[in-house]
Amino acid sequence: MPEPEREVELLAAALRRDSTDLNLYVNVLSANLADSLPPGAVRIRRRRSVAERLAGREGSVAELDVALGDQRLSLRMDRGQVAGEISHEVRGVVLSRRPAGLDEWIGALARSLAGAAASNARARETVERFLA
Repeated sequence: MPEPEREVELLAAALRRDSTDLNLYVNVLSANLADSLPPGAVRIRRRRSVAERLAGREGSVAELDVALGDQRLSLRMDRGQVAGEISHEVRGVVLSRRPAGLDEWIGALARSLAGAAASNARARETVERFLA
């Protein structure tokens, strides 16, 4: 198993791998995280057009919110633009909040996943899935 810093770098690279099409990237990332992390750790808000509703499709991800430990990572999509936010939260109270670019947000997600993987088997499986 690689040392923790190397694992975080590999995980961040794996998370960035398909980020050229932002809409597709956020949809795939949100689905993978929701399937892999414990219930309640990932919240997804979707935006559906009338055509998507009529076709029975879920719609595109408008907001992805991941809570790991005392860190909450939010990613919002609006007209092809992405805005990240990293918050420090304790028992539902936000102590700090700051905007983050996509690369910084992915790095923070990778560090949070790696930290959670050290103590949680399900998070470890998530990390291994992204690294595979």
